[in-house]
Amino acid sequence: MSGTSLDGVDAVLCAIDSNGKVTLKESFSAPFDKTLRQALFDLQKSGPDEIHRENMAANQLALAYAKATQQVLEFSGKKADEIKAIGAHGQTIRHRPDLVADQRYSHQTINAALLAETVGIDVIADFRARDLAAGGQGAPLVPSFHAQQFASANENRVVLNLGGIANLTFLPKNIKANNLNIVGLDCGPGNVLMDAWITLHRQLDFDSDGQWASSGKPQADLLESMLSEPYFQLPAPKSTGRDLFNLNWIEKHLEGKDYAAEDVQASLLQLTLDTILNEIQKLAPDIDRLIVCGGGSKNITLMQLLQIKAKTRFPKIHVTTSATEGIDPQLVESLAFAWLAWAHLAKRPANLPAVTGAKGSRILGAHYPR
Repeated sequence: MSGTSLDGVDAVLCAIDSNGKVTLKESFSAPFDKTLRQALFDLQKSGPDEIHRENMAANQLALAYAKATQQVLEFSGKKADEIKAIGAHGQTIRHRPDLVADQRYSHQTINAALLAETVGIDVIADFRARDLAAGGQGAPLVPSFHAQQFASANENRVVLNLGGIANLTFLPKNIKANNLNIVGLDCGPGNVLMDAWITLHRQLDFDSDGQWASSGKPQADLLESMLSEPYFQLPAPKSTGRDLFNLNWIEKHLEGKDYAAEDVQASLLQLTLDTILNEIQKLAPDIDRLIVCGGGSKNITLMQLLQIKAKTRFPKIHVTTSATEGIDPQLVESLAFAWLAWAHLAKRPANLPAVTGAKGSRILGAHYPR
């Protein structure tokens, strides 16, 4: 898995039983080298010689995935022919679910054939296209995995994945057959805007522990302007990405205003919190437990404020991370795409139409044999 934050590759080895229950066996994470990371950043917007540049990046990304795979195999003592398949998400460089139904697309770059050839393992990739073809948004796809791993018969739960984009999965304690009453959506920016702002002003990839944000003060008028973004008012199903939430979006809301850079960072962190809690208020006000995963769970400032503000709005809520459920928060999304690869091989539909807006359940992914 390599997500919207563009920080690197997370690889997992897991065993999945016939009921779809996942057990982590081994993991490995590695940052992108600077050249590949910059190439993937540059592809987030149009530019000259784009087709060539994308194919070069797709090849390099496949090799980075291959290296991570080989490292996991080495750690685990497993051989390639003992592995059923790799679920390879690739790197999202465009996500346009906002277009009319027959024009929507979501493009993840990866040379899946090169990955299969390099490591000698079947590869399942291109998970979003089938849902889009069925009229959905192709995202979020992880709610079906969240339901498999985190649902409870005794609690109304919400799973919050705090990556570059923040997405939510609502898991009622009375889940119906075929998960028909599960709701999931992208509620807005997770880390993506805070990362962009600190990179611009401090040449850092991310705000470690939220220290810079904690040195500033949220600005009410700036926050009000940002919260006026029409995306936040849309009902589910909805999904988003860097196509909307990027540095240009921040600068649009700063026009004619003058704030200290750290106050903008504090306001961006507050925006992430408010948009998460607003969606929970709309869709799951009777929440018992919020389970947080993703890289943003390591942001101490963000997590502390989330605890405080969630308790104010939802008095009975317990805020935890997926670690309390036995899964490292950093690895949940990687496990999800391993599970999606398992579902493909099992010919099991893995999208949730109520989440993506697709007209029906579909088997996801394309198979590249070794």
